[in-house]
Order: sequence, then structure tokens, then C-alpha cells
Amino acid sequence: MSIHVSIRFTNSMKNRNQTGVSQFFLLGLSDDPSQQPLIFSLFLSIYLVTVLGNLLISLIITSDPHLHTPMYFFLSNLSLADICLSTTTIPKMLVNLHTRDQSITHQGCLLQVCLVWNFAFLENCLLAVMAYDRFVAICHPLSYTVTMSPRLCALLILFSVLISVMSSLLVALMVTHLSFCQDVEIPHFFCELAQVIKLACSDTFVNNILMYVATFLFCTIPLSGIIFSYSQIVSSVLKLSSVEGRHKAFSTCGSHLCVVCLFYGAGLGVYISSAVTDSPRKTAVASVMYSVVPQMLNPFIYSLRNRDMKGALRRLTNKIASLP
Repeated sequence: MSIHVSIRFTNSMKNRNQTGVSQFFLLGLSDDPSQQPLIFSLFLSIYLVTVLGNLLISLIITSDPHLHTPMYFFLSNLSLADICLSTTTIPKMLVNLHTRDQSITHQGCLLQVCLVWNFAFLENCLLAVMAYDRFVAICHPLSYTVTMSPRLCALLILFSVLISVMSSLLVALMVTHLSFCQDVEIPHFFCELAQVIKLACSDTFVNNILMYVATFLFCTIPLSGIIFSYSQIVSSVLKLSSVEGRHKAFSTCGSHLCVVCLFYGAGLGVYISSAVTDSPRKTAVASVMYSVVPQMLNPFIYSLRNRDMKGALRRLTNKIASLP
């Protein structure tokens, strides 16, 4: 009898240790205290540039009637998604660096996992939608206005948001049923899904399968749409006899293609780095190229490579300068 009571007491204490975790610890990018001010200054600058640059893009598109087209409508939504993704991770990192407190609450960590997944997948969807817009504009220019109607554009954005929310709900179901032990140190600057699953004491076989399947589906489907769209674009452009016509056609999708290569190229780089190195800290440093840098560079890519954006920025600057 006493043996059974002892076993039940031990199991009860074990379950309490597993499910009673109230916070996680984000180890960040470096353990060296002398590097913390530099990291803080760097990421604060990155965050300010990201937010201000993407807000400027949205302001320019909203204020200039010449940019009230499907392509720039999708771009403004991409800018908002960039701001949301950066805001999900960087401010908490800056607070931890400033206060020298690496903790994040259990609920906050799980919420961050879901939000990062949500906005990252939303960016995937928006890039695919923008590729479709360029496909219709270049391959079917005569029917572009009819096809890319305001109603269809709004539905594409709504569909992208709903799909990304559904994916984040799937992630939420995955992580809320996990039990954690006392070792809750995450070698990252934000709560990443794969790292959180690794900390679980409960069986994670099903969670890992779901994570890989979800990643494959939610990344491969938009990427397949982008590849198909650009294969059709290249095929149509190469049929043009005029060199000037080819250059004009490619110039309309050059900025988007640069963003796609940056986004997916950085993601591929993180995947390769995690496969060839056993150091989670090095993988965390590499993930900066995927989760932080593209969102900062997108405004520069679209403003420096796009003639319409340059003209709209010039008109907005002149309008502001002429105010009394």
C-alpha cells in the first residue's frame, strides 16, 4: 500500500514539475556581456529602420493616387506584415537586453511562437499573391484590369490572412499540449517553434511530424505558385521581339523577385546552417538573416529599384515641404 502511495506521490510531483513551468529563458545571440550594448544598439537601429521604412512605404502608397493599383495594394499589406513580424520578436529582445533579464512568461512564449508563425506564413502568401499579380500583368495585360479587380484583391488578402491564422491555430494546438521540465533555456533571441518542442518532456513525435508537414505545406505551396508564375512570365517575355519590351517587362517584377530571393534564400541558408552545425547559438545568429534582415531591406528594395515609388516619394516630399 505504501509503495503505491509513494509511486502516486512521485508521479504527481513529476507532473507538477513538468506542467508548472511559468517562464522560459531566451539566451539570445551571445553570452559575452561586453557584446550586449552593441547587440542592443544594432537591433534597435534595425527595428527603427524596419518600422519607419515600411510605414513610409504604406504612407506613400496611401497618399498617392498613382499607386492605387493591385501591385502596390499588395505591397502595402506586405509592409504591414513586415512591421508585425519584427514587432513580434525584436522589442522583447531589446527589453531583455536592457533589463538584463532573459525571462519570458510561459504564455508570452507560446503567443510569440504562434505570432511568428502567423506573420511569417502571411508573408509567404503575400509574396505568392504578388507573383500572381505580376503573372496576370505581363502574360495577360489586356485582361489585367478586369481580372485583378478590387474585389479579387481584397479576397486574396482575406484568404491569405485566414490561411495564416489557421496555420497559427494549428501551431497553438501543438504547443499548448506540451509538458515542460525545469530546463527551459531557449538558445535563441525569440521563442521558435522547433526550439520550444525540443524542450518538452512529453512525447513530441506527433508534434514534430505535424511541424514538418505544416512547414512543407505552408511554405511549398506559396513557393510553387511563385515558381509557376515566374516560369510563365519568363516564357512570355522571351517571346517578345523588342529588347526594350523585355527590359520593361522584367523591370516591373524586378523588385518583387529580389524580395522573394532574399526571403527564401535566407530561409534556405538558416536550414542549411542548422543541418551542418550542432550549435543552436550559431543557428540563432543565422536566423537573423531570415527573421529580421528581409523586413528591414524590403523598403529599400522597393524604393530604390522602383521608378513609381521614387516619383511618389518625391511628390510626397514636395507636398510636405510646401506646407506653411
